Amino acid sequence: MLLTNNTSDFILNKEQLAEIFFSGCKSQENIGVESEKILIYKSNHRAVTYKDISVVLNSFDESEWEKIFENDNIIGLKSDIGTISIEPGSQIEISLNPLNKISDISEKLSEFYSQLRLYAEKIDAIVWDYGIQPVSTFEDISIIPKKRYEYMTKYLPSKGLTPFIMMRETAGIQANFDYKSEEDAIRKLRLAIKLSPIISSIYSNSPIRNGKKTVYKSFRNNAWLHVDEDRCGYISRKLFDKNYHFTFNDYVEVLLDVPLIFIQRGGNYTEAPVTFREFMYKGYKNLHANLSDWENHISLFFPDVRLKSYIEIRNHDAQNEKMTFSVPAFWKGIIYNDEAISEIEKILEKYDYEDFMELRKTSPVSGIHAKLKNMPVINYVKEFFDISYSVLKSDKQNEEKYLEPVYEYITFKKVPADDVL
Repeated sequence: MLLTNNTSDFILNKEQLAEIFFSGCKSQENIGVESEKILIYKSNHRAVTYKDISVVLNSFDESEWEKIFENDNIIGLKSDIGTISIEPGSQIEISLNPLNKISDISEKLSEFYSQLRLYAEKIDAIVWDYGIQPVSTFEDISIIPKKRYEYMTKYLPSKGLTPFIMMRETAGIQANFDYKSEEDAIRKLRLAIKLSPIISSIYSNSPIRNGKKTVYKSFRNNAWLHVDEDRCGYISRKLFDKNYHFTFNDYVEVLLDVPLIFIQRGGNYTEAPVTFREFMYKGYKNLHANLSDWENHISLFFPDVRLKSYIEIRNHDAQNEKMTFSVPAFWKGIIYNDEAISEIEKILEKYDYEDFMELRKTSPVSGIHAKLKNMPVINYVKEFFDISYSVLKSDKQNEEKYLEPVYEYITFKKVPADDVL
């Protein structure tokens, strides 16, 4: 029996847990983008402090942006175009409300970046267009005053070697997409997970850490490999089995066995060293699982591609503006075209779970020069960008132009990290 506490939000049965995913089924084909940026001081290239990031946030026009506080600390802004938040190590992230056209996305992002660069001048800082802090390491970067991050800081070191690097030093780009049905969502999820280590390789842009050259083209992607095996990676081996009919309920089953990091009730947080399944059926310290707990638990699951009421494709290093715009453009050309999906599915069907797991480990080191079994990844990067380019060109919105910066790297068999080096 599930424990009850007479709240309308209470989870009465396991079937309720998949409802958040079914609620995402829609006919629209919009795109959401989340872009993180690192700010560093001009004088020494070190990470800016939370105090100075607060100055930057307070510089945004109050007639357009409403301030978000936790206790008395500013932690973000919101407006009609989206939300600005501060990540654990004072990285600034813009989350755009869903849009349909890449031109609209590029316009909104350019406007934000322009304002951010202007306000960074107030603290003698610059916006760093790369995926990791160039000089400061996590030991030098304090967590911002946000309870969620305090509890993650307590929990994650018991699970992996590099959670503090991921949380405090790195920045990335995420693109979000709609789905029409459960079947459509799972098909897109399967495809995006397989494509993730291939496509992330061309966006490798974090080779320098602690002021020194590393052996990685993407130290950020390497850091994600060692954060928490319970909540990062490829979700389930079953997604790589073409004969297995994966469903929303299978995704629920995976999440049920992921440990909680905390339970939140208003402004109060409680450490909870139990899985969500245990919490749902047995409760914890007189607390009983509700749907808000479930939504919070979903947000603390960090696979390379994540399912919510939309699909999040998460694994790209932060870039300069033009390369940033190419991320949603590439994925739009694939995710919203059935023929493109079918073509790529056929190309990748010969590879299994172990092949992609191996690529996930080697891609951060070698970028596009890694291999998927015996095939150089650069070959697939070129082929898949050609597919996306063709789809975007056929749509006649001139969106294929946003892929051109990537082709410059493909032509010379380079990645942005090579420019840094």
